Amino acid sequence: MTLPDYAAVVTFMALWFAYAWITGQKRILSRTSLTKAMAERRREWILNSMDRDLKMIDTQIMGGLQNGTAFFASTTIFAIGGCFALLGATEQVDAILKDIPYIVQGGRAMFELKVCGLIALFAYSFFKFGWSYRLFNYCTILFGTIPMIEEAKLDPARAAAAAERTIRMNIIAAAHFNMGLRAIFYSIGYLGWFVSPYVFMVATTLVFIVLIRRQFFSEARRALLADGAD
Repeated sequence: MTLPDYAAVVTFMALWFAYAWITGQKRILSRTSLTKAMAERRREWILNSMDRDLKMIDTQIMGGLQNGTAFFASTTIFAIGGCFALLGATEQVDAILKDIPYIVQGGRAMFELKVCGLIALFAYSFFKFGWSYRLFNYCTILFGTIPMIEEAKLDPARAAAAAERTIRMNIIAAAHFNMGLRAIFYSIGYLGWFVSPYVFMVATTLVFIVLIRRQFFSEARRALLADGAD
């Protein structure tokens, strides 16, 4: 590895942790992140469910959350398999890259190192999606512990505690899902390393900017906070 390679890796890690820290804060520059705003909507949803005994809609929402998580978990498994296949075809890929201009050649060992890094990213993403799927499953079970309307009126404290457990589990599951998505998004920037470390840094920075914009300046955030909850 050359000095630009080390600089690119440091930039990648710094922007990864910077994004995690920024989105983990409750407010940044007097602005609520999309993730934090969505967590409050999750709370509203589960609290609203306490006012109805028929919870088919809620179970469908839970099922949708689980199915989406399972889809991404399966996708990362395919991506990992593709990376291993890429390792088996190192010589062919290296020959192709040598014919493409503007690509910095680092040798076979360097190419394999980059692929292994990509595998690590997808493996991290898979573990996050897998754990998120299981937490959403736990959330479904906890949702079943929320008492019916008449029972909740008899023991409001028990009903509130059951709802709070469900809310916390749902938010934690969503947090792990977002971590898995973050790894997939950053893997797009990581692909720039196969061209050159400078492209790696630029691509990662662009991914970081896009994700920050979506969290704090996107149309989705404005729609979510249309009631002025910011």
